[in-house]
Amino acid sequence: MLRVGVMVSGGGTNLQAILDSLDAGRITNVEIAVVISNNPGAYALERAKGHGIDAVCISPKEYPDREAFNEALVAKVDEYDLGLIVLAGFLVKIPQQMIDKYENRIINIHPSLIPSFCGVGFYGLKVHEAALARGVKITGATVHYVDGGMDTGPIILQKAVEVKDGDTPKVLQQRVMEEAEWVILPEAIDKIANS
Repeated sequence: MLRVGVMVSGGGTNLQAILDSLDAGRITNVEIAVVISNNPGAYALERAKGHGIDAVCISPKEYPDREAFNEALVAKVDEYDLGLIVLAGFLVKIPQQMIDKYENRIINIHPSLIPSFCGVGFYGLKVHEAALARGVKITGATVHYVDGGMDTGPIILQKAVEVKDGDTPKVLQQRVMEEAEWVILPEAIDKIANS
């Protein structure tokens, strides 16, 4: 049984996709041990509590500096003996000591087909704004392992999504979530748990 921790900053729609896939049996051999957020108001924490999962907030605002926050974050993650850490819209840079300690055990979902529209500054609606501004006809999502760079780790799964005439960043964001992110993130977790 793979013990998984999910790290989130906001509403937790990707977390919900994982929970729904677990409930439906599309993810097997997995136990979600904890959901960690940097944001005390993250609705994802409520989703976790509703599923009987430990919901923990570690906010950088509660620490004197980034180093103290990073140490607290790594210490909290260590408490749960995790085999896999899933970044599902976690908008905090993962400390290098955590990347080193959990090498090839941290995955991230990114709302584009890497290497397009990724790296520093590309998150949330900014990704979709950039894709529309560039005029791409296909976008999508990528699940990848986390390494020391920003969206540079080995790719696990990708799924393409068509860009339609008249798309706004919000409409495109929703389509990428529904057709790609919510499909391939659970699929990647199941793949890792059963390989």
